[in-house]
Amino acid sequence: MNQQQCRWGILSTAGIAKKNWHSILNSGNSVIRAVASRSTAKAQQFIDECQASVPAPYPVEALGSYEQLLSRPDIDAVYIPLPTGIRTDWVVQAAQAGKHVMVEKPCGVSSADVQRMLAECDAAGVQFMDGVMFMHNARLAAMRQALDDGVSVGTIRRIASQFSFCADESWVQSNIRASAQLEPAGCLGDLGWYTIRIILWAMRYEMPVEVRGRILHGVQRPDSSDIVPMEFQGELHFASGVSATFFNSFRANHQQWAHISGTKGYMAVNDFVLPYFGNEASFDVGNHNFVADGCIFNMEKQLSVRSVSEYSNNHKNAQETALFRNFSELVNSGKRDSFWGQAALQTQQVLDAALRSANSGCDPVNPLG
Repeated sequence: MNQQQCRWGILSTAGIAKKNWHSILNSGNSVIRAVASRSTAKAQQFIDECQASVPAPYPVEALGSYEQLLSRPDIDAVYIPLPTGIRTDWVVQAAQAGKHVMVEKPCGVSSADVQRMLAECDAAGVQFMDGVMFMHNARLAAMRQALDDGVSVGTIRRIASQFSFCADESWVQSNIRASAQLEPAGCLGDLGWYTIRIILWAMRYEMPVEVRGRILHGVQRPDSSDIVPMEFQGELHFASGVSATFFNSFRANHQQWAHISGTKGYMAVNDFVLPYFGNEASFDVGNHNFVADGCIFNMEKQLSVRSVSEYSNNHKNAQETALFRNFSELVNSGKRDSFWGQAALQTQQVLDAALRSANSGCDPVNPLG
């Protein structure tokens, strides 16, 4: 290989790591050196399953502890998909070991966790990034252009978003996302991270001045110390006058849409988290027009579909590949980009405010107050 390669270690054998095994292999500027779990056998099983599905053209070592992975000099960056409840300490240890950090979402249990992560990464001079794949989708640039052109949407007035899937009872009773110890924010953390992020992105990261949240449905398992949100709604208000709402649920079928309304039109994207299967990623722009002529009243449909050529998944130009390619490019160049840590912190701050509001009678909360 002539191109410099970012050498990765995968810290945990969580299911999402299988997808990102493929992402690293597809990136062109990265290699996987090792996978760590709580036992060598479990790490080897993960490697064997990945090699059987998408084989790496080189050996990948199985390690029986996370400490072993962090101590290796042949690893530049670590991908950490550990449960949120235990993630912070391992991010900190990774940074202290001089490893660049890609971390799954939600990044922490609280904003204080994320601030601690960022402080340690800054002190060590390593890159931090959360694993939000849609942020690296080529479609996002086209969406930004449409929002900024002054005619497709105009001035933004309202944003709405939903991310949901319907889990059965066996999932609720067994999955870590219903455990207060491991994933205390439940659907708000797992799904709300995306709906909050798309709102912040649309607003160019202007922070809301008021956040309200409500737990519409929660569960408390026998092995869980507290109620975990299974269905959640949030409302954001900005000083600029824009309002936004989001809905997250483990009780409604697959939806992952965002709708941005403005003075001249609207933008709608129905698959912003994981693009629908295919080789294009698209969004709609509507500029409908009401015309009255005497007794004749017509609502004229003016809808355009805009798309970019990009595969939905498991491809060299898919968004998850771009996530790891972009991160590895920073590592290989020796440069750091503070934007990614700041975006993660702001997302966590809004998430925290929504949960505080939900736990205090739905009172308004200033996420920076």
